[in-house]
Amino acid sequence: MRIRPRASLGRILDDLGTTVLDVAASPGDLDAEVTGVHIYDPLDELIVPEGAMVLAVGVQGAADVCALLARVPHAAGVVVKLPVDVDERVRAAVLETGVAVLGLTRAASWAQVAALVRSLLAEGDLAEPGEGAHGDLFALANAVCALLDAPVTIEDRSSRVLAFSGRQEEADQGRVETVLGRQVPERYLRLLDEQGAFKRLYQNREPVYIELHDGSVINRVAVAVRAGDEILGSIWAAVHEPLTPQRQRALADAAKVVALRLLHERAGADTQRRLRADLLSTVLAGGADAAEAAGRLGIATARLCVLAAELTGPPGDTARTSGHASDRASDRASDRASDRLSDHLADYAADHARSESERQRFCDALALHVAAIHPKAAAALAGSVAYAVLPLTPGGGEEERAVRVAESFLARVGPRHAANVGVGRLALNLAQVARSRADADRALRVLRTRGAVGQAAGYTAVHFESLLLQVADVAAAEEQAPTGPYQRLLEHDAEHGTELAATLGAYLDAFGDVNLAAARVHVHPNTFRYRLKRLTEIGGLDLSDPDARLTVQLQMRIFGRQH
Repeated sequence: MRIRPRASLGRILDDLGTTVLDVAASPGDLDAEVTGVHIYDPLDELIVPEGAMVLAVGVQGAADVCALLARVPHAAGVVVKLPVDVDERVRAAVLETGVAVLGLTRAASWAQVAALVRSLLAEGDLAEPGEGAHGDLFALANAVCALLDAPVTIEDRSSRVLAFSGRQEEADQGRVETVLGRQVPERYLRLLDEQGAFKRLYQNREPVYIELHDGSVINRVAVAVRAGDEILGSIWAAVHEPLTPQRQRALADAAKVVALRLLHERAGADTQRRLRADLLSTVLAGGADAAEAAGRLGIATARLCVLAAELTGPPGDTARTSGHASDRASDRASDRASDRLSDHLADYAADHARSESERQRFCDALALHVAAIHPKAAAALAGSVAYAVLPLTPGGGEEERAVRVAESFLARVGPRHAANVGVGRLALNLAQVARSRADADRALRVLRTRGAVGQAAGYTAVHFESLLLQVADVAAAEEQAPTGPYQRLLEHDAEHGTELAATLGAYLDAFGDVNLAAARVHVHPNTFRYRLKRLTEIGGLDLSDPDARLTVQLQMRIFGRQH
């Protein structure tokens, strides 16, 4: 198995080039390992993990840069918007802390550079300088750049940038925007589509020369990346004139190598996903193999919280399928019963496949989100629940921080996925991971019981509700039933069609405020007082006794209210 190069600061800079980042002050070599991206906020507590790349939003001037360097001595680098004010104080601070200061181009937003670096770290596509063409896509892009003497991007069918070469600063503004956003801008897509560029590209197996006709002196040459008749993506080079025949052949040959790489990655994606799911399941279950599995995931020594996420929407078209089932049940006597049953099974299989695919996409979104928070985070699907383990740096309030991560995830996926997330307590070691997973499951169950949608809850916040659900489980397993006053009220309601139990519940919910309770059950206060008097007589309940009130309230929560 190929070992990917370490995500050092130098390799990130080699991949991004001066289009995005440049070195303003360096302690010497740039081999510090980058473990993640941290956005600096002067209003928040500054907790920066070792190896983080700190995006210094709003930091200007040498004094501010020096102050920030002193606060993040374990960071890999600090990024400041150009122009960077570098004086002798900054250079001395860089040498003392060993933290490099980088300058970010004014054309890039902080969100763009954060997404760009995080995607590089998540993909592991950091090019080793001088690595051959059989390395990752970034190395392939650099190799094609050298062959064509032109900056190159490798894109998928949706014009999303999969990799890019160095020397992008030699291209035009459109290419700079493409690299920064990892997506060809919409106006250029419209321009290319109006010129018929994509039609020409996908109809030809040889490179095509494309004049942009937008006033730019730099045009494009592109070739489709194919696997048989399937279009996998394309390679684009920014050029001033058409390629020579030799370079055209080199680009066509490069497309074949890129196709093999893309097919290899696609084939390995499912295998890698299953492997991570198995490892994560082993960690969550605990036991003798948990330590080895955690080591392979890179979280063996981490302090972490477990997140349990579940879609709340109906899986597939369940209502439609159930309706078909009842219709066909009434037609079983017909001669076409077997055909209808076959249709039902086919519908069920299709719905099940759609539901499984939806859950997997949801889990993939969770995995991407937590990986952007911490590079060692992992997520996998177990049944209908997507679990994630999120390593957290020390500093207190870990569970609350994990809940905020869950809330930000729900906000991101909300338009596409209605879901809830339960968060377990902090696990200080591997022995406590199974407990954190159980906590997350219980918090998720509380949200499910509430009928919540799009909410996240930490176990600590819903602890008592979770305990009541566990007591209800024990009562149900042992076939226990209500006793005492609550039992008598339920029996009277069932026998006479009254609503005394509902009246009692409304009274207790309103803390004894008769007017408020009467309004909630839509009766006159005098009528409510009469019912209250009757239920105390029939149930033998003393509402002035706090223990009696607590007992009946707990029974209502454990056994449920019957109206």
